[in-house]
Amino acid sequence: MALTNRKEIRARIHKRIRRKLSGTAERPRLAVYFSNTNVYAQIIDDAAQKTIVSASTKEKGYGAGKANIEHATKVGALLAERAIAKNVTEVVFDRAGFIYHGKVKALADAAREKGLKF
Repeated sequence: MALTNRKEIRARIHKRIRRKLSGTAERPRLAVYFSNTNVYAQIIDDAAQKTIVSASTKEKGYGAGKANIEHATKVGALLAERAIAKNVTEVVFDRAGFIYHGKVKALADAAREKGLKF
């Protein structure tokens, strides 16, 4: 039996990532989180401790189901559109301990295509 589970490993990696990066007013942090059923993303100004923009699959139009690449792509595009409307064009990407592959990569690529710069 493993001494640590996947959740503990992700939490440890997330702590290490958060020690190194934070969002500012000029370049806020794009934080992502994936549960089994939903995709969440928000752009945060850590200096002011404010969420500037957020998007998730809990909003109307996504339907029930698992958090998949298709949903992550939609959330990334929606978040980028909302951010650009609030004059946020550059962000720091916080993958929150998740591996940069699959859903995380799809969300990031969709946000880049809509005009966000990381």
